[in-house]
This record gives sequence, structure tokens and C-alpha cells, in this order.
Amino acid sequence: MLLTTGQAAEELGCAITTFRRLIRAELLPGLSRRGVRIMVPLEVVQALRERAAAPLHRLKVQEVAVLRADVAKQAQPGGPWTGFSASLSTDVLRRALCGWWRCDAASIAAGGVLPVTLSGYVVAVLTGLDRWEKDDRGRHGFPDAVLAGYVADLAAPTKHLTAPQETHRKLADLLLGTRLASHSGGTIAYVSVE
Repeated sequence: MLLTTGQAAEELGCAITTFRRLIRAELLPGLSRRGVRIMVPLEVVQALRERAAAPLHRLKVQEVAVLRADVAKQAQPGGPWTGFSASLSTDVLRRALCGWWRCDAASIAAGGVLPVTLSGYVVAVLTGLDRWEKDDRGRHGFPDAVLAGYVADLAAPTKHLTAPQETHRKLADLLLGTRLASHSGGTIAYVSVE
């Protein structure tokens, strides 16, 4: 059985635009077209609906920052990417996610991990956040950030664990593909682990 994007969004309890971000980020398998409509397999929507919440209680911190990403885009052709897409190479994806945001850089570093969410699902995990830089706009970047892992297919989920350190790979494996609600007026949100 196939659902329209509107039906899929209704099943998940989210806005159509929120669900379409997952499609544009190339995270959902089995999509097809009926005229101009994109059709989504019911089993994909069911897998997303039944996804467990991120087990933040297993982190040894009181608060964790969350990067609320948008679909990857380039400000100009040939320029750097910002945001998330499953089709980006590991290196390009890392650079697209490691800054520049208005944030409390020390709080991000203290958390030791930065889950990256798209439409409320953890699609990537950054570690190696001990060093940061500040630009002339007051935004922070983390040039040494490590892409510990990312999701290529959110329905399964298909995880790519890319960190050189085993502890960082385990952390990514724990969080990737889970639901993580965060509320913020900006790109970075702060979530209590309790």
C-alpha cells in the first residue's frame, strides 16, 4: 500500500513540509510517483512511526545540544554545503554540519556529542567538539568535529559508523535513527537528559 506525502505526514503527526524534508534529504526508500505526487510505502511510514526515542538517559551529562539541520544546500554553485543529505560524501557531510551557528559553544563541548536531527529524527552524530572558533558575526564553528556516523536510509535504519574511535562509533550507533524532539527558535537546541 502506498500513501501520499499528506497521508504519511498525518500518520506521523507532523506537517507535510516536515515530512517532505525527509524525502528531499534522500532518507526514505521505495518512493514512487503518480503524476506529480510522491508516493511512500506504508511500511516505511510505520517504521518511522514506531521509532524509539533517543536514549539520552544513557549519556553521562545533564544536557545535550542538538543541531536541528535542514536539507543540504549550497548558497552558490560550487560553494560549500550546509545541512544534511544522505547523498553527500562523508567528508562533505562533515563539513556541511560543523558550523557556523549562534550557540553556547562551551555547552556543546561539555555534552561531548552533538546529535543532528532532521524532522525530529537523529540522522547524524558529531563528536570531537572540544575546540571551537568564533567568527566576526558571533557564530561558532567546530573545525575538529568528527562525523561519528550518519543514516543513509531512515526506515531501516541503515547506519554508517565513520568515527575512528570505537567509543564514538558506539555513541553514534546508540543515537542514529531514533526520535529526538527539540524546541528552539534557532539551529541549536538544548535538551535536558533527565
